Amino acid sequence: MVLFELIILLLLAGALLVAWARRIGAPYPALLSLAGAAAALIPGTPALNLDPQLTLALFVAPTLLDAAFDASPRDMRENWLPIGALAVIVVGLTVAAVAILAHAVVPGMSWAAAIALGAIVAPPDASAATAVLRQLNPPHRLMVILEGESLLNDAAALLIYRIAVAAAAGDAVIGWTLAPIVAGTVLGGGLLGWAMARLWLLIPVQRAELALSVLLQFLGTFAVWILADRIGVSAIMTVVVYAMVLARRSPLRTPARYRIASYAVWDVVVFVLNVLAFVLIGLQLKPILLRLDGAWFDYLALAAGICGLTVLVRAGWVFSYVSVRRLALRLAGPARKEGMLRPTFPGATLVSWCGMRGIVTLASALALPEAFPARDLILFCAFAVVIVTLVVQGLTLRPLMRILPIPADGSVAAETRLARSATARAALAVIEARGGADGASGLAHKYQARAEADAEELRRQRALTTLHAEAVAAQRRTLADLRRSGTIGDDAFHRIEEELDLIELTSDPLLYVPDAKS
Repeated sequence: MVLFELIILLLLAGALLVAWARRIGAPYPALLSLAGAAAALIPGTPALNLDPQLTLALFVAPTLLDAAFDASPRDMRENWLPIGALAVIVVGLTVAAVAILAHAVVPGMSWAAAIALGAIVAPPDASAATAVLRQLNPPHRLMVILEGESLLNDAAALLIYRIAVAAAAGDAVIGWTLAPIVAGTVLGGGLLGWAMARLWLLIPVQRAELALSVLLQFLGTFAVWILADRIGVSAIMTVVVYAMVLARRSPLRTPARYRIASYAVWDVVVFVLNVLAFVLIGLQLKPILLRLDGAWFDYLALAAGICGLTVLVRAGWVFSYVSVRRLALRLAGPARKEGMLRPTFPGATLVSWCGMRGIVTLASALALPEAFPARDLILFCAFAVVIVTLVVQGLTLRPLMRILPIPADGSVAAETRLARSATARAALAVIEARGGADGASGLAHKYQARAEADAEELRRQRALTTLHAEAVAAQRRTLADLRRSGTIGDDAFHRIEEELDLIELTSDPLLYVPDAKS
């Protein structure tokens, strides 16, 4: 009962911290990380141990699906080179640098444990950065790169993590034989995600009750993750592909009322999981801090070195990439759309500073087996990296963005206007095909019918409501075609989708009631 009361209290504190973070323009994970650290220092707070196999599925699967569902494959394809470099090369360099440092500094730490530590702290979590940047209207391309990186770098880091953990247990395959295993794990995860999404689309979830429909979404997400984990393929790639396929296929199948409620529930659940992750790692740290005795300096020195390495490796790669890319463009001469493709050093500064670590680092650290070598040290370093990057980088991101000469980007707004115009024309075509309608007159008759409960007038008004529904359906089909053809990206798609949901929900529900003799 004490633990339950503590969690409720900390969730309340988390909600208040989020409200405060939005007021001061800071990413709320930065404040949550400080709250988690404080939880470890509160006298009387209980220590808590989680099942390692549960941790990644519980904290990462829903958060990852929520992010992947909104990702834009079109934009990611156009920026595949910087996204791939950040997600694979920078992760690999960070793992190597941290592993070399930890193996050299900590006596007796095995290479497997050092690599596991590197894999845990390697993947940045872009959600903290994008939460701040979206309020400042940065170039859309920078947002695409950061969001795409956050989806793929988790797969790369957790794949290295799994191999290192297996190696520490004496079960790993080493050498060149790892290459086909890695390829099979990644490709197998993608194929499994595609197959599970296609299977899910055959289930008439939209016909179920609203509460049951939302519950099935969460059960499906956990089932996909657990199945991938049991088979031995990349659970991260499985969930990413699963979410992206659903995002392409489900909009025309889901009623507006279900979609709005589903999005609201997912937002709440992701927020609660973020709060609990930071709190639980704080509770895990308490017995570690009690066991430190005279090792404080060693732990702090290693944690500080790892924090510095994660920042320097990312900045070094980003600025090197931008320098080489600019030189290549200069040698190639004027390029088409060069204003969009040419990277800039202010943009490089912003991207290099968006390396905050978050829930994946915390969850993978918590998922280490209890008997894993140097587990206490790894947990301490992981939490230190999360706190330092979130607090230092997170709280300075907004002023940095204001200082840098980065122009505002109106590409998403332009695509939104294009989609709004195209969908409106589709609605007008449906209305004109039905002979037109006097909107003002129809609206007046509708409310008159409601006031007088005139059954005959209600039946006439249902025809107008049916036309309204057909017009909305035509707009949705046009919107889906615009995204499918690549004319608009997912950001513009979701903005217009939200507008169409609101339009659909403004229809008078009374007019949908079947004809009755009352």
